[in-house]
Amino acid sequence: MSKQIELRLTGSGGQGLILGGIILAEAAIMDGKNAIQSQSYGPEARGGASKAEVIISSEEIDFPKVQNVGLLLSLTQVACNKYANDTKENTIVLVDSSVEVSSDIVSKEVIRIPILQTASEALKKPMVANIIAIGAINGIMNIASKESLEAAVLNRVPKGTEDLNKKALEEGYKLIARG
Repeated sequence: MSKQIELRLTGSGGQGLILGGIILAEAAIMDGKNAIQSQSYGPEARGGASKAEVIISSEEIDFPKVQNVGLLLSLTQVACNKYANDTKENTIVLVDSSVEVSSDIVSKEVIRIPILQTASEALKKPMVANIIAIGAINGIMNIASKESLEAAVLNRVPKGTEDLNKKALEEGYKLIARG
C-alpha cells in the first residue's frame, strides 16, 4: 500500500455506504494502519445522495478530509454526477454497471461491475450491495487483509446475517477478479 489511500463511497441514503466506510476503516486499523472516516448525506437521508470518505495511511493522518480521491465508488447515477467532479488522473472510478460515467470525468481507470444486480439476483438481498462493494474496493486497493476485512464486516452486521455477508464480501472479490 502506498503511504495514504483516500476513498469516496457514494450512492443513495440507505445503501449502507457509511457503514461500508466504517468497516473499511476498522479493517485497516486491525492491520495496524491509521484510518479516519467521515460522512455526509442530503436532507432526505434515505434515497438522497450520500457520501462516506475514508483515509487510510501507514503514517499519521494530518488532515481529515479527502483531497486526492484514490478511488471513487458510485452506486447511483445521481451520486456519480454529484461527487465525481473532483477526480484526478490517478483516481480509480468504480461504478455499478447501471451508472454511466461522463466523458468529462478525469480518471486513471473506470471499472464497471454489477454490484446492485449481484446483490439482488445472485444473493437475493439488495441490502448487501455495500458489502459487495467493499469486497470489490479491497480487491482493487488492497486496503486490509481479507481476514481483517471479514472480521470488521462480522463486527458490524446484524446477528444472523454473518453467512450472507461473508458471501457478499466474496462476491465483491470475484467481480474484480473476473474484471
